[in-house]
Amino acid sequence: MPKTKGETTHCIRYFNRELSLLDFQQRVLEEAQDERNPLLERLKFLAIFGSNMDEFFMVRVSGIREQIEAQVTQLPPDGMSLKEEIERIRRKSLRLYRQSVVCLHRQIIPQLRKAGIHILPYSKLTAAQQRKASQYFHEFVFPVLTPLAFDPGHPFPHISNLSLNLAVVVADHEGNERFARVKVPNTLPRLVPLHRTDHSGLPNSNSHLYFTWLEDIVIANLHELFPEMRIMAAYPFRIVRDADIEIRELEADDLLETIRQTIHRRKFGSVVQLAIGPEMPRRVRNLLMQNLEVYPQDVYVLPHPLGLSSLMQVYAEIPRADLKFAPYHPAIPPPLQQNTDTADIFHAIQQGNILLHHPYDSFEPVVEFLRTAARDPHVLAIKQTIYRVGKNAPVVQALLEAAEAGKQVAVLVELKARFDEESNIGWAQRLEQAGVHVVYGFVGLKTHCKVGLVVRQEGDRIRRYVHLSTGNYNATTAQIYEDIGMFTCDEEIGADATDLFNYLTGYSKKHDYRKLLVAPVNLRQKLVELIRREIAHAEQGLPARLILKMNALVDKQMIDLLYEASCAGVQVDLIVRGICCLRPGVPKMSDNIRVISVLGRYLEHSRIYYFWNNGDEQIYLGSADLMPRNLDHRVEVLFPVESPEHIRYLRDQALECYLQDNRRARIMQPDGSYQRLYPSDGQPEIDVQFRLMQRPWTLSIGGNEC
Repeated sequence: MPKTKGETTHCIRYFNRELSLLDFQQRVLEEAQDERNPLLERLKFLAIFGSNMDEFFMVRVSGIREQIEAQVTQLPPDGMSLKEEIERIRRKSLRLYRQSVVCLHRQIIPQLRKAGIHILPYSKLTAAQQRKASQYFHEFVFPVLTPLAFDPGHPFPHISNLSLNLAVVVADHEGNERFARVKVPNTLPRLVPLHRTDHSGLPNSNSHLYFTWLEDIVIANLHELFPEMRIMAAYPFRIVRDADIEIRELEADDLLETIRQTIHRRKFGSVVQLAIGPEMPRRVRNLLMQNLEVYPQDVYVLPHPLGLSSLMQVYAEIPRADLKFAPYHPAIPPPLQQNTDTADIFHAIQQGNILLHHPYDSFEPVVEFLRTAARDPHVLAIKQTIYRVGKNAPVVQALLEAAEAGKQVAVLVELKARFDEESNIGWAQRLEQAGVHVVYGFVGLKTHCKVGLVVRQEGDRIRRYVHLSTGNYNATTAQIYEDIGMFTCDEEIGADATDLFNYLTGYSKKHDYRKLLVAPVNLRQKLVELIRREIAHAEQGLPARLILKMNALVDKQMIDLLYEASCAGVQVDLIVRGICCLRPGVPKMSDNIRVISVLGRYLEHSRIYYFWNNGDEQIYLGSADLMPRNLDHRVEVLFPVESPEHIRYLRDQALECYLQDNRRARIMQPDGSYQRLYPSDGQPEIDVQFRLMQRPWTLSIGGNEC
């Protein structure tokens, strides 16, 4: 059916969310293809690409499939039907998968070979290496393998999510063929080392290193699993299941148990991708499709290897500093360097707000803030939000110590943090056992804000110390995610933090926060007001500018408002790492909007919202992207940066440097494609992440004393 004029105008205003997310995966893949990156870092980017694509299918593609099956007819803002969307996703994904394998085999593996690191198929191994591989099979692999037959007496086995498997065809003495499935164990390295290691188990960095694929070793030794049978063929395959299982918390009497059941159900979600090699014959493919209940369009014929996320193992195990980014040691801001007793960190915060820009600044002061609070006899209470803290969580250990010391500790643990549910359940139970008051999150909302509050008695007064951040309280990811945090004892922010925790743990309906912007209470409304203020200034002939840095821009209302700002003459610079549904550079719609995406050594994760405000600049930091889920369906916080020193740093040394980057940045074109930026002749290379690592300035105190 042809589109009407109104539909055409409507559709060109927005890019498709899922295709934009695939564009981001392409930019990740480009980092693997970029020969300016160290060789093992390129391998790491390939592994990240593979992991990202798995999650894309587990969450995004599965969601589209469910909508198709539910016969949803409502079109998204871009106007694309679900069937067209799924077909375009397939075409684009196939292209990206094939590019990634070409990158591995034609670029990275040959260059690794020159560096003395050999990733070889089994057929290319020497006789001695094959003997070592066979020995490895008998010692480590054979005991954990479980061949599962499929015949009238044996039902088709369950194939777990993200598992690599072999479809094995065997024949008996009479020539009758049988089918069996062998799971390649994910408890063993996917790439098996065949070189010597030292007493610690690490490879000798001075010798050549050799690896071969675990599935190749299993195939070469299948006769051990099927004695008296003839191995006809073995075909690798891999599946991705729907992992976006809905949590029906509104009907749940016990949210903790509901999440446990959800994690269990995730293992049995429907198959959304069946990846096979081109050598698999149609009869075996049809058998898998029928028993896995896979649509033909969800079968992906891909070259070896299936699944690239396991390449991270090689990156982690090889001690070749010359093939990785140079080590970086984060700084400690001067006000926090001399903490010799428990009162010093609080004294430092009293002198003025302290900004931490991770990973350039160490995350250790955040942990030390909570440890100090746990041990300080003057601290009465600690309140904390937890979203993704990881398996080894010093922040949680500090909270446990505080509870054991008799502090009043309240922690909101968001159990619905996707793929972190199991870890969060474990921490929640440990906290409860220690006497911590644990809240499991809001019914119907995810709590995504990052806030820590310490209540301390100082003489005859109570003072509140607050840490707010754009990122999670995860000491591991803080070394590789770019995020910004702030310590403050500003009285109004402290009062807002108290009200926020009352909102999270009780029945508070407060709507008039003093300085914080809180979703879903007032954040959307306040952002609209701040953008409209820039529009009003532009309409008065005054300079007007917005610089917005975020992970994703999806919200239709916000996109339309930015279009309106552009038409009014506001200069709009958008630094959007991932999804961007806004179309920049379109005459009479988005002439004044520029969109760039920056990728590199660190994952750009901070959200920074800058408003020129006729010279009286304002900056908000926080955890919220411009997406409907962040603005309307999550508890989010944006907090103001009020120190002139910190505003200058964020404007000049961060945001403006991002906008000048010609090493890591891509600029979005009106058609949605991204153009890689390079220095012009005679122009210096500007790498924002490198500059932030080399910065001659230091962040210190600033703003009002408490």
